Amino acid sequence: MSLIRVENLTFSYPSSYDNIFEEVSFQIDTDWKLGFIGRNGRGKTTFLHLLLGKYEYRGRIQASVAFDYFPYPVSDKSRMTAEVLSEVCPQAEEWELLREMSGLEVSAEALWRPFSTLSNGEQTKVLLAALFLQDRHFLLIDEPTNHLDARGREIVSAYLKRKKGFILVSHDRCFLDGCVDHILSINRSKIEVQSGNFSSWFTNFERRQAFERGENEKRKKEIAELQKAARRTAGWSEQIEASKYGTSPVDRGFIGHKSAKMMKRAKSIEARRQRAAEERAGLLQDAETAEELKLFPLTYVSDRLVTFAQVEPVYDGAGICGPVSFEIKRGERIVLDGRNGAGKTSLLKLLMKQPIAYRGTLTIGSGLILSYVPQDTSGLRGLLSDFAAEHHIDESLFKAILRKMGFTRVQFEKKMEDFSAGQKKKALLAKSLCEQAHLYVWDEPLNYIDIDSRIQIEQLIRKFSPTMIFVEHDQAFRNAVATRTISL
Repeated sequence: MSLIRVENLTFSYPSSYDNIFEEVSFQIDTDWKLGFIGRNGRGKTTFLHLLLGKYEYRGRIQASVAFDYFPYPVSDKSRMTAEVLSEVCPQAEEWELLREMSGLEVSAEALWRPFSTLSNGEQTKVLLAALFLQDRHFLLIDEPTNHLDARGREIVSAYLKRKKGFILVSHDRCFLDGCVDHILSINRSKIEVQSGNFSSWFTNFERRQAFERGENEKRKKEIAELQKAARRTAGWSEQIEASKYGTSPVDRGFIGHKSAKMMKRAKSIEARRQRAAEERAGLLQDAETAEELKLFPLTYVSDRLVTFAQVEPVYDGAGICGPVSFEIKRGERIVLDGRNGAGKTSLLKLLMKQPIAYRGTLTIGSGLILSYVPQDTSGLRGLLSDFAAEHHIDESLFKAILRKMGFTRVQFEKKMEDFSAGQKKKALLAKSLCEQAHLYVWDEPLNYIDIDSRIQIEQLIRKFSPTMIFVEHDQAFRNAVATRTISL
């Protein structure tokens, strides 16, 4: 057991005027399993890169362990997996790798296949297996769930629960709850460390915010009352002072003493008001202002929007899943469930009339308007205003939605190719929320999206009840919004 100490850490990118971190101090134990959370753009990945020594910073980071980073860059994926893993962890014996892979439900034969032939989920698992065999290393795991299906997330979460000594960046609440014992959170004003899983952290955070909202209201009322009292006292003091100079004889000494006493009282009230104002300023600094989103879905004329009858997407002459039959009815929110490669995305692409071969019959209602959020964000280029014009959506509404999802005005001036992965996904979601449609077709919409925004979207869907078909591996989200599951 040892400590990683962060003292007075201050950092900003050379091209930015604002500090991402400013005088940040905390310490963590190298035996802890830390979940690392915070809104998109707060600096989670940046902080991991600072630990790795990639950037210059002010302050001090002390650690008696070496840091490894996931995802690990594999330069030549045509090599055998065993060769790739021996580069990751040269001292690992073959039996050790096989033991770790077994715990991740990866077959032994994967070692003797080219790394490129492994699925994305298998690549994630074998690289984690090798990285955890590094002795006296502390692992920085950056969003490992983006290539894992629901079952894969369960397996990796259970595997991480048996390990120790890592920081895990993830926005999947169930995944975090399954494997971490501490939470490292980047809030609006500070970074804090708390014992427990995500659910216990979130409960504590909500309680603290509720308490601070109550205290904030009390301070507002107190300040208003003190301001009234100060005005009354100042008025009395002026009246008393003016009475010294009347035409009739007066005891100016007595009046002066009384005036001074009233002035002293006024200063005391002002000091109390100032104290209350300072206490109020210290409240709600970490409150996340996740404003309510809105959606205006169209109502289709018929109860039945789409019918899949023995539909089977085909690649190279072979079906990639068993023939599926189901209907999408008005008001339903259907989640497609299945392992990676089971054909979920292909079914959504068929709905969007993309050129994919298939067998069976797909019937799409006449005049049906669809809104699509694809998995891939790599094609996003240019300014947000150009994107809005290209897709014929209202630019003001588009940017207002992004503001509610945590975008700052500075990000509106950036090109979309310079956005973080989460910001790119938010741009696609905001576009869909701008579109009035009968059916919303979302393919893994939450990849890289922060937890606050996930909760915002859950609340939106529950309130406006759009008809949807979607693919998403976040179990908490599925439980919150899906009305039916179709298993492939």
